[in-house]
Amino acid sequence: MTTLPPLHLAVALDGAGWHPAAWRETSARATELFSARYWADLVMEAERGRLDFVTIEDSFGLQSSGLDGPDGRTDQVRGRLDAVLIAARVAPVTRHVGLVPTATVTHTEPFHISKALATLDYVSAGRAGWRAQLSRPYENRHFGRRPDVKCGVEELQYPEVQAAVSARFEEAGDFVEVVRRLWDSWEDDAEIRDVATGRFIDRTKLHYIDFHGRWFDVKGPSITPRPPQGQPLVMALAHASLAYRFAARSADVVYVTPADAQRATTIVSEVRAEQNAAGRVQDRLHVFGDLTVFLDETALKARDRRSRLNDLSRSEYRSDAFVYAGNPAGLADLLVDWQVAGLSGFRLRPAAIPHDLEAVTRGLVPELQSRGRFRHDYQADNLRSRLGFPEASNRYAAIDAAD
Repeated sequence: MTTLPPLHLAVALDGAGWHPAAWRETSARATELFSARYWADLVMEAERGRLDFVTIEDSFGLQSSGLDGPDGRTDQVRGRLDAVLIAARVAPVTRHVGLVPTATVTHTEPFHISKALATLDYVSAGRAGWRAQLSRPYENRHFGRRPDVKCGVEELQYPEVQAAVSARFEEAGDFVEVVRRLWDSWEDDAEIRDVATGRFIDRTKLHYIDFHGRWFDVKGPSITPRPPQGQPLVMALAHASLAYRFAARSADVVYVTPADAQRATTIVSEVRAEQNAAGRVQDRLHVFGDLTVFLDETALKARDRRSRLNDLSRSEYRSDAFVYAGNPAGLADLLVDWQVAGLSGFRLRPAAIPHDLEAVTRGLVPELQSRGRFRHDYQADNLRSRLGFPEASNRYAAIDAAD
């Protein structure tokens, strides 16, 4: 029997939790959602649980119960802080946990994102990652440079809409490529800081990236030195074939949303096939499963709490990800079962914060540790190393060496 490696575990932080009525819980800190202390406390709790990393949700549109734009509801959390800035703020109060903010690739420029994430990697001493996200079409109206198009489930059957969606993923792939090249545009030893000779940098170790494509024409180099990790990890959420292709070509970690172990096997196979087609078969690519979790001492209490929150929001909670309501032991069983299907880790979405976050760190983690399925302490502070990635070579330094 094959011995499986320990699981990787992360949490996805979003406001008061992923259930829209979570902010109404007595334990919720709804008046603090826009405070630095709130986010610092959440990330420090994740670190106490020895989690690999946290992700921080963000977008260019208000939260909504629909996919086509803002709704008229006033009984749910609306508004959020910038995820990259949150991560930079909480970095100094943590030492180990990875910080992976969401930054949108649509309506932004690769140069800006590369600089922001490189800065976060410096501030966190090598713990930065990036969840690259495409914006939804209705967000175009905030910028005025793209047409405001309707792109719901019904519209996806039209060839012109399918072509537009495909183009957006191709654009996202180029965006990530430009960011990666900008991170490499400074060699690691480009900064000399030689007071005697008056030379701060070696200009021969700064490189033009000269990227010319359909959407971007970027000369470079960056104005920020190469990040401590060289290449902070790029992550993406994927639900279907186009997104699997984008993640397999451009990301280091992909989050997927299977409904069961059998579906997990199918999805992992498709992602690996896309990875092979992209010529990345030798590269490490983690496939994490996403789940929304309601965790309590008993499954009955978890289901009752979910029902109570559903009553408050006047609707049954639905998610793109599998929804688990039960106790930590049952969730541990599920995670191990899905790991056998090919997933190397999981990103858990706490339904209500702080309750379900603490249930993960103080209930699920000890349960997995007792089974030998999760570490007892951090072995590496660098996020790349913790997830098993090798030191990132610099493509331009390699070219110079060859010359």
